[in-house]
Amino acid sequence: MNNLPVLDLAVIFIYLLAMVFVGVWFSRRNKSADQFTKASGMIPGWAVGISLYATFLSSNTFLGVPGKAFGSNWNSFVFSLSMPLAAWISVKYFVPFYRTFGGISAYSNLEERFGPWARTYSVFCFLLIQIARMGSIFFGIALSLQALTGYSMISIMLVMGICIVIYTVMGGMEAVIWTEVVQGVLKTFGGLLILYLVVQNIDGGIGKIADIAIRDDKFSLGSFDLNFTEPTFWVIFLYGLFMNLKAFGFDQNYVQRYHTASSLKEAGKSVWLCIKLYVPISLVFFIIGTALYAYYDQHPALAEAIKIQAAADRLPLGANTAEIEQLAKTLGPEDYGDKVMPHFMVQMIPAGLLGLIISAILAAAMSTISSSMNASATVFIEDIYKRYFSPGMDDKKKLRLLFIGTAFFGLLGMFAGVAMIGVKSILDTWWELSGIFAGGMFGLFLLSIISKKTGNNQALVAVIAGILVILWMTFSYLIPDQYAFLRNTLHANMVIVVGTLVIFLTGVLLTFLKRRIAG
Repeated sequence: MNNLPVLDLAVIFIYLLAMVFVGVWFSRRNKSADQFTKASGMIPGWAVGISLYATFLSSNTFLGVPGKAFGSNWNSFVFSLSMPLAAWISVKYFVPFYRTFGGISAYSNLEERFGPWARTYSVFCFLLIQIARMGSIFFGIALSLQALTGYSMISIMLVMGICIVIYTVMGGMEAVIWTEVVQGVLKTFGGLLILYLVVQNIDGGIGKIADIAIRDDKFSLGSFDLNFTEPTFWVIFLYGLFMNLKAFGFDQNYVQRYHTASSLKEAGKSVWLCIKLYVPISLVFFIIGTALYAYYDQHPALAEAIKIQAAADRLPLGANTAEIEQLAKTLGPEDYGDKVMPHFMVQMIPAGLLGLIISAILAAAMSTISSSMNASATVFIEDIYKRYFSPGMDDKKKLRLLFIGTAFFGLLGMFAGVAMIGVKSILDTWWELSGIFAGGMFGLFLLSIISKKTGNNQALVAVIAGILVILWMTFSYLIPDQYAFLRNTLHANMVIVVGTLVIFLTGVLLTFLKRRIAG
C-alpha cells in the first residue's frame, strides 16, 4: 500500500485488526454448533435488521451502483423499489413458516415435501449463488483497492480473504451479526461522506448536478413500455421482486438470521428495519454515480484518463499506446463506470478520510462475504454431509466441520473473484449469475409451500422443465444464425422470473391433471 499516506494505512490497519479481534472475542462462546450457526437465538431484532441491511449493502452496491448510475441512469434503482412488496409478503408468510418449522437449514423442509433430491438440488443452487456472490464482491473490492494501493488484485483478495476467514471461522454467526452492525454504520457513513465530497468538488453544486443529469436523462427509471427484451422499468421490477422474495424467503443468509432473533415478532421487525435502511441508502449511491457523472463532465481530461486505463486493462499486456488509445475512443461511460469512484477517491479525498472510506468499502465486502461463508458452511453440513455421510455425528464433530467448511467456501469465493477479473460491470455480472442459479430453486420453494397437493413426481418434472427453460434462455445465443428464431429474445434479468414461473405453474398443472385423471 505504498501509494497511501501513513494515516490512511493506520486507519485501515486498525479496522482490520478490530474485525479479527471481534472473531477472537466471540470464539470463547462458540462451544456448540447451535451457538455457531444461530447464536442460540438471543440476538435483538434491531441488530438482526442492521445485519440484514449490511448484507444487502455489499460492495456490489457500494461500487457497482455508482458505476451503473454513471454509465446509464437510475433504472437499476427499481430493484430497491420492489423491496417493500417483497418484505410484506415475506413477513406475512415466510418468516412465520421458518420460525414455526424450526430447522436451521432453509432447505430441509423440501425433503419432507418432495424427497432428498429436492433438498440437495436447492442446496447446490444456493451454494453456486453464494460462490458467485462472493466472487463478485472479492472482484469489486480488489478492483477498487488496486486503483488506490497499486497492489495486484489477487494480492488484495488474498489479504482480505484471510482476515474474513479468521473472524468468521472463530466468531461464528454472533460475530458475523455484531460485526455487520458496526460495518452497516460504517458503510452508511462512508457513502454519505463520498456524496458530500463529490458535491463539494462540482462547480455549481447540487443545481449543476441536476442540470447535467436532466440534460443527459440520468434520472430515468427506464421505459414503462411492456417490453421484456430490454431493461425496462417492469423487467427490473419483476427481477427485483423475485430476487428479493428469494432472498427473504429462501436464502440461507436471511433464514438463518430469523432463527437468531429472540421471537417471531423481532424477526419480522428485522426485515422491515432492513428495508427502511436499505432503500434510501441505495438511492444515495445512485446519486453518487450521477454526481460523479457531473464531476467528470466538468473535467473531461480526467474522464479521458479513466478511459485510457480501462482500455489498457482490456488489452493483453504489452499493448502499445496506439492500440490503447484506439480502443479508448470506442468506450462509452457504461464501459468504465466501475473505475470512476476509485479514481475520484485517489484524486480528491484527503488523507485520513480516504482510509476511513476504504475501511467502509472493506466493510461492504467483508460483511456480505462472511455471511455467505457461514451460511454456505451451515447448509453444506446440515443438508449434504450430515444427510448423506454422517447422520449420527456428535456436536463436537459438527462444530469442527463448520469451521473447516466456512474457510473452504471463503477460498472458493476468492477463486471465483479471480475468475471474474476483466468483466465489464460488477452489478450486471452478479445480477445475471444470481438470476440463473436462483430461478430453479425459488420455483420449487413456492411449489412446496403453496401447492400442498403437489407430490414428488410432479415437482421433479416441473424442476426438469424449469432447468431446461433456464438453460435455453441462458445459452440460446450460441444457436447458429440459420436457427436464430430459436434464440431467447427476453432480457437476461427475466431468467429468474420465467424459470420460477415455469416450475411453479408446471407443478400446479401436473397436479391438477393427476387429480382429474384419478377422479
